[in-house]
Amino acid sequence: MTNADRPRFTGKSLVLLREDTAAQGMQMLGQSFASTSADSIVYFENLGVAVVDATPDELSTSSTSLNNSAILAIEPERIFYPIVNLQDTATATQVNESEYTWGLQATGVVNCSATGKGIKVAVLDTGLDLQHPDFQGRTIVSQSFVPGEDVQDVQGHGTHCIGTACGSLNPSSLPRYGVAPLAEIYAGKVLSNRGMGEGSWILAGMEWALTSGCHIISMSLGSATQPGEPFSEFYENVAKRILNRGTLIVAAAGNESSRDDGIIKPVASPANCPSIMAVAALDSNLQVAYFSCGGTNAEGGQVDIAAPGVDVYSSAPMPRQYHRDSGTSMATPHVAGIAALYAQTTGLTGRELWSTVIQNAQRLDLPSRDVGIGLAQAPIK
Repeated sequence: MTNADRPRFTGKSLVLLREDTAAQGMQMLGQSFASTSADSIVYFENLGVAVVDATPDELSTSSTSLNNSAILAIEPERIFYPIVNLQDTATATQVNESEYTWGLQATGVVNCSATGKGIKVAVLDTGLDLQHPDFQGRTIVSQSFVPGEDVQDVQGHGTHCIGTACGSLNPSSLPRYGVAPLAEIYAGKVLSNRGMGEGSWILAGMEWALTSGCHIISMSLGSATQPGEPFSEFYENVAKRILNRGTLIVAAAGNESSRDDGIIKPVASPANCPSIMAVAALDSNLQVAYFSCGGTNAEGGQVDIAAPGVDVYSSAPMPRQYHRDSGTSMATPHVAGIAALYAQTTGLTGRELWSTVIQNAQRLDLPSRDVGIGLAQAPIK
């Protein structure tokens, strides 16, 4: 089963409230909610959004008050999945990785003295193996937003992504694989042990990262979109609010393409939102990964930047300890780590940090539809 074949919605609704009239919007929503069969409302005050256990049609017909300007948008709650290549036929890299992974070499991390020290990086995923030897002694804040599950990573995706973004400067065994080895890790479990996450869990993680003062949020997760499908106004507004408060969000572009067959699928949600940096995957020859989605939808959904995403070596839950994987999921934490290096060396946040990461990318002789501005590069320092 591919990501595109999986269930897309939960049956609940996401409600976007105007920031300046959120209390009024919640009151109106509560009045409407009382007339439905729903049994709960989850409110994220810092994001100005609510999740209601009712379909958008049920909410819209339950009360005309929802047409009030205090409520900006209602849309169905999506189900998100790890953006991992489910049919991995990637060819192993031929780059010498005796000391550093090919990803750290290609992005210039090996020549960068910055470590991400003092920068908070939130990775919202399947959690982290807290017993992994390479993360002992690190500053780690963790929390699970998946009901009934702790942050311990069973699936493995989160440990791999956190390893790429923030793995150790001196791992138990070479090669080094972490981009920002002294960044403060915020491991938010928003995807379950079965590898899926409801929108409310992802929103809870985003609010937690924002209120924790994280500089960067990395999300190697998504929901497949269809050709011609516009980006979500809901997630775009949420991302814009977060970006305006100084937190940069990077997310995986998606793995739905089959470029060997001439099929390029559109960027997944929420990475297709203009206020979220969408990351495509490259192989060690700096060619677009065959699975990497592209900016094919006219209404938004462009790729912003690219990073190593094929045959990527990183941490894995014990006892395996290390593992290679491919996907735009693996490219995304490269960019998150690089953003942490720029945040440390420049002091920039939010939109200014976005601009700096983009401006310093290495241009590639490839369509911007596929790689955006080009290959993410670490600061030269």
